[in-house]
Amino acid sequence: MKEILDAILALDTADAVSADFAALPLPESYRAITVHKDETDLFDGLVTRDKDPRKSLHLDEVPVPELGPGEALVAVMASSVNYNSVWTSIFEPLPTFGFLERYGKLSGLAARHDLPYHVIGSDLAGVVLRTGPGVHAWKPGDEVVAHCLSVELESSDGHNDTMLDPEQRIWGFETNFGGLAEIALVKSNQLMPRARHLSWEEAAAPGLVNSTAYRQLVSRNGAAMKQGDNVLVWGASGGLGSYATQFALAGGANPVCVVSSPRKAAICRAMGAEAVIDRSAEDYRFWKDEHTQDPREWKRFGKRIRELTGGEDVDIVFEHPGRETFGASVYVTRKG
Repeated sequence: MKEILDAILALDTADAVSADFAALPLPESYRAITVHKDETDLFDGLVTRDKDPRKSLHLDEVPVPELGPGEALVAVMASSVNYNSVWTSIFEPLPTFGFLERYGKLSGLAARHDLPYHVIGSDLAGVVLRTGPGVHAWKPGDEVVAHCLSVELESSDGHNDTMLDPEQRIWGFETNFGGLAEIALVKSNQLMPRARHLSWEEAAAPGLVNSTAYRQLVSRNGAAMKQGDNVLVWGASGGLGSYATQFALAGGANPVCVVSSPRKAAICRAMGAEAVIDRSAEDYRFWKDEHTQDPREWKRFGKRIRELTGGEDVDIVFEHPGRETFGASVYVTRKG
């Protein structure tokens, strides 16, 4: 791995060429962050807040996986922690090994993913080391980032919208050999050029959350946001929400940012948002108890939104918390 790293650090010189990387010997193994199949009951009986990922995550030495057609092995220079990494580490809502077992039944090649350990992580920035048969757009030495959507594209259902591919999976969550490792295995169609003005860490951060936010808000398969739209953004200072806020501002829309602290409100204002609601300070309680929502709180929330939008309801809700906020989201949205 040190020889590979030295070659990557020399990329800014004229001496580093594709042939050099293709000639680099691959190690037999690499270091990776994993969870173990025999530990999926580790947190049984504990509530979520008491489940400590430091007890379930391991730094292991694992074999380099076989490289298949349409795939690439990438030396990882930086990765990113996402919610699915946290879910994987605490085995919620389900252990990921069920995903890997089902994927392993798809084909002989997919069987590689069904292992007693799971290399996690759904983001990376790095350098291509090897490409499999049928890969033409990428070569060893290319600096890349990877998005997390793994698809087979053998069904026409996925041709118009890859999220509808029956074999659509999230790499590093529903597949093995993810990005929190020294080497990762990806499909070549997950790769995009690294933006050279970004550091490795900066380049690794946007992949999953930025792609998700773009799809939700901007794409033809999402809300098709337009100039002048009022966009309610839950969790606006977080990974998804911060990109949603920036997309709204860049697209001429008006983000109404909902956060849970003054520090997070300051983050939104620093991005350029003017309409910010600190839900903790204003003490919104959308549920009276576990089974009963409170429409009076929805109404109070809607009134606050209209104060910030000049009397208008929101056109789009960027909703990802789910059950806790969904009723309020539906209530405050413009009809139609």
